[in-house]
Amino acid sequence: MRISRYMSVGVVLASVLSLAACTSSGQDELQSWMQNERNSIKPSVQPIPEPTKFQPKAYEAERLSPPFNREKLASVLRGTQAVPVTNAALIEPELNRRKQPLEAYPLDVMSMVGSLTRDGQLVALVRVDNLLYQVRPGNYLGQNYGRVTRISETEVVLREIVQDAAGEWIERPAALQLLEGASK
Repeated sequence: MRISRYMSVGVVLASVLSLAACTSSGQDELQSWMQNERNSIKPSVQPIPEPTKFQPKAYEAERLSPPFNREKLASVLRGTQAVPVTNAALIEPELNRRKQPLEAYPLDVMSMVGSLTRDGQLVALVRVDNLLYQVRPGNYLGQNYGRVTRISETEVVLREIVQDAAGEWIERPAALQLLEGASK
């Protein structure tokens, strides 16, 4: 009886397994749905427009005078052109002199690091690009025609010549202050 019971359980189990193997797991239905969706989608790709043709233009500005030409600036200052410039006497001597080395740098890259007395005259020590320069009254600093007018132990005072909004040359005071902690 026991054997027959095991046998009947085995037969039932085998029949259940055979029935489970006969049913589909839904893969066929899923595959057919995906194929239908692929077939129903029609992509719409817009064609790329043709690139525009490059039309070269002739350079016509070479016959004109350069805008920052020294002769053009001098003629404006002398009043030979139609542009009115007042106080041209301020800038004209600056254009005719030889530039000094510290005029190649703007004031904001310079720093006063000290002062000393040479031959009874106060001399400022100015650092630019990790180099020290001795500056005396009458020397030029910066890119705006800055001339040193006075040196004290704490600052270098200079006068710059710049153009205002109307194009007129004006004098403007400027100063380099002693850099804090520079004595260390």
